[in-house]
Amino acid sequence: MKLESKRAIVTGGASGIGRAICQVFAGEGARVAIADIDEPGGSVTADLIAGDGGEAFFIPTDVSSAAAVEQLVRESAYRMGGIDILVNDAAAFVFGRVEDVTPADWEKVFGVNVIGSANTVRIALPYLKDSAGAAIVNIASVSSFIAQPGFVPYNSSKGALLQLTRCLALDLAEHDIRVNCVCPGSILTPATERHIEFEGINRDEFLKTAGDRSFLKRLGTPDEVAYAALFLASDEASYVTGTHLVVDGGATV
Repeated sequence: MKLESKRAIVTGGASGIGRAICQVFAGEGARVAIADIDEPGGSVTADLIAGDGGEAFFIPTDVSSAAAVEQLVRESAYRMGGIDILVNDAAAFVFGRVEDVTPADWEKVFGVNVIGSANTVRIALPYLKDSAGAAIVNIASVSSFIAQPGFVPYNSSKGALLQLTRCLALDLAEHDIRVNCVCPGSILTPATERHIEFEGINRDEFLKTAGDRSFLKRLGTPDEVAYAALFLASDEASYVTGTHLVVDGGATV
């Protein structure tokens, strides 16, 4: 029970890594506010946690809207009696070469991945300051620090999120608020499955090719990312701030 009686908000909690984080946190004793634009998926996450005996509730939220985030934070703090942990997992997946990316694409990817995360921290900050040793965990990516073909907007936003993490860690240390991020590599999620289906490619070949890029010769699982986030959110990481934890099976070493 590493998060016993902790109160957490997890954005992007409707599926994949976000859902795994919600489930792992609840299983470790946290009360979890699940935020996402995917209402059916968010409700499923809450039901799964309840079925396992945990405590969670879903609040439909578009993190690119400051008004929506204000509602999320206000309702979460009211229902849980405060906020101790914030996980920014909500993400927009926008790809392309620079000549293909529209202004609307840039606004979307930065509005969710960077500005959305920053606004969520800003709005939750009064509650985090009232917590005894609060923690913020941003879910970035190996795309934060490597270049990938045709990934210009996504990698730019994730690079900004990594730098946002470092700056927040510096500025919020005086309030005893730790800020770290997890940088996953290739993780097998529903989004991966949708990409395979959309591209019409052979699933087994794709997974083997993607997996072979890592030392461990496989893709990671959402739970493996969630346990990294658990460590950074827990008191076990009480002297860890401003860092990024890479979860990629050694692919970027």
